[in-house]
Amino acid sequence: MEQYVLTFIKDIVRLSAWLLILLTIFIPVERLFPLQRQRVVRKEFFVDLLYYFLNNLLPKALMIAPMALVAWAARHVMPAGFVSYVATLPLWAKFAAAMVVGETGFYWGHRWTHEVPFLWRFHAVHHSAEEMDWLVNTRAHPLDMVFTRLCGFVPLYILGLANPNAGALDTVSLLFVFVSTLWGFFVHANVKWRFGPFEWLLSTPAFHHWHHTYSEPINKNYAAMLPFLDMIFGTHYNPKHEWPARYGTETPVSQNMGDQLLDPVLPSQAEAMRT
Repeated sequence: MEQYVLTFIKDIVRLSAWLLILLTIFIPVERLFPLQRQRVVRKEFFVDLLYYFLNNLLPKALMIAPMALVAWAARHVMPAGFVSYVATLPLWAKFAAAMVVGETGFYWGHRWTHEVPFLWRFHAVHHSAEEMDWLVNTRAHPLDMVFTRLCGFVPLYILGLANPNAGALDTVSLLFVFVSTLWGFFVHANVKWRFGPFEWLLSTPAFHHWHHTYSEPINKNYAAMLPFLDMIFGTHYNPKHEWPARYGTETPVSQNMGDQLLDPVLPSQAEAMRT
């Protein structure tokens, strides 16, 4: 018991340190290059702050069992020669492959959360934010995060790009998680930066803000980092000189965090939380 308490305290300290770093980076950037003039402590800021800690602790614990199962299945399904070949690839090649494979898995997982009504009940929590900034990245139902992360990691495990040993992650996986997480904060940020001709290659706040628009066009820009995936699958929308006028969703979502966590799993909410 004492060991678990110490581990929990260490996790809280680690997350607090990372939060301080993120605050130091994004608050000045959003004040210097704002898209919308809004307060740092905007509506539901503290709710999203709680989500920051919850979603950096709970999903990781919930994913241990399914990831171990996937790792076991991968060892018995994939040819040993193929896995050995992937292991010999240089770090840059494995990382590049992991980005494309993992992001493709995430794209479809994310898209399904919009297209499957049951999954949308959980994902609607993320889209309930009416003001956008970097911290909105953390606003998500933990089960929604588990699903989309599994969609990204399962193909990595199957193809041998992630360590098949349960509970262990290799350098490529750690880099994938670090880069994609940091980029997630960036594309939610309240900044007006654009990348010009490189916007087909890397997502920007403009690209992802259109994913959060309240009005048409909806259900666009599912990719987290690689917009060309949306180009390939027909869901890309990123006008050069326009930004969404309003954020949020027409799906009823409580402002109370407890209700946000419980409502999606209650049968009585099936009709209310619709697509």
